[in-house]
Amino acid sequence: MQPVTELTARDISANRQASKWTRQELVGRVLWGLAHPLFAWSPRPFWGWRRLLLRLFGARIGREVHVHPSVRITIPWNISIGDQTAVGDRAILYALGPIMLGERVTISQGAHLCAGTHDHRDPAMPLLKPPISIERDAWICADAFVGPGVRIGAHAIIGARCVAMKDVASGMIVVGNPARAIGHRSEQKNRAKSPDV
Repeated sequence: MQPVTELTARDISANRQASKWTRQELVGRVLWGLAHPLFAWSPRPFWGWRRLLLRLFGARIGREVHVHPSVRITIPWNISIGDQTAVGDRAILYALGPIMLGERVTISQGAHLCAGTHDHRDPAMPLLKPPISIERDAWICADAFVGPGVRIGAHAIIGARCVAMKDVASGMIVVGNPARAIGHRSEQKNRAKSPDV
């Protein structure tokens, strides 16, 4: 039986030799890296300027979208953002695969949307790029994590520092690690309007 270190070295070698990106994608990533200071160093209220830069790099950006200058976007052409959506300070859109944000979505500060992982069942650990979909009016709260391949339904809330590794149904409110449901948004609204509260 071979020592674990030899197996690991061979696996790393196979992973590094694997073709993960086309030549066009590699060129695009280099150009985005060079242009990124124009995004990151722009003044906070320059929402239109950052929308323009993202569109120039192939992102599909709706009207009145607010993306803060400290947001980290890995591959802009894998991003789609609906009208009136906001992406807060220090959020990470790790868009190795597609990340789709619907209309009026809020991505709060420090939230991490991770559309990339590795197949741990394969010794070479090949890169996987499962999409993330956040539907309209959903709220990803501060420092929350949304994993690869996850769909967050319309009006759902992913609580602060929550870890969502599975789909979350429309209107659900989830908290914790792993995410667990604590209620439904429409129930919360009805409870707030109740005269007994």
